[in-house]
Amino acid sequence: MAQPVHYIPIITTFFAIIFSTMVFIRYRQKGRGAHLLWWSAGILIYGIGTFTEGFVTLFGWNEPIFRAWYISGALLGGAPLAQGTVYLLFRRKTAHILSAIIVPFIIIAAFCVMMSPLDYTVHEPHRLSGDVLVWNWTRYFSPFINTYALIFLAGGAGLSAYRFMKSRKTYHRFVGNVLICIGAILPAIGGAFTRFGYVEVLYVGEFIGLSLIFVGYRYNIRQPSTEVHAEPQAASV
Repeated sequence: MAQPVHYIPIITTFFAIIFSTMVFIRYRQKGRGAHLLWWSAGILIYGIGTFTEGFVTLFGWNEPIFRAWYISGALLGGAPLAQGTVYLLFRRKTAHILSAIIVPFIIIAAFCVMMSPLDYTVHEPHRLSGDVLVWNWTRYFSPFINTYALIFLAGGAGLSAYRFMKSRKTYHRFVGNVLICIGAILPAIGGAFTRFGYVEVLYVGEFIGLSLIFVGYRYNIRQPSTEVHAEPQAASV
């Protein structure tokens, strides 16, 4: 039976769609910035993951939704957001090299998830879990991808926060990047709990995490009148 906490992903989905659209509009206004495209796509994929969670809550478990959830959530997770930070903080050549590594890895992992048989005897009507994958080894892809995402998204935000904390003029960006760093960590913690059967922790972590990232983003793009109007070199998702 679905519990109130299982409805949280529905709210997160609508939030993600609005947030993704805002970032894409900013990209269109600026007319440049690969990092903004990655971030917009990453937030949208985040929303796809929470959409599948909400779908299962409302309509029950089914195979296509499960596979979509595992790929968009467990595999992709924060990787596109992290790649946006890579494009902001690193040279374009370095960012391209890292993309050439992580993208094929994700594609291979997604293919394995799509091909894996499923054990229908262990699924639950209104909860999602990777336990149904017969090829249990496919679950070992996600820790590598999630570690990559955590290093560059949370790590990039943490590095940017350190850089901006030294000046009063950029202190708001310090605050923003601290929020982004925390927001990036929470879904990762929730994802770890799903391996022990506590998917509800993930649902809460996703919503709070995205909320913190959104507030951090708003802090980072704020332009005080005393500052030069320029795109911050920070993990301002």
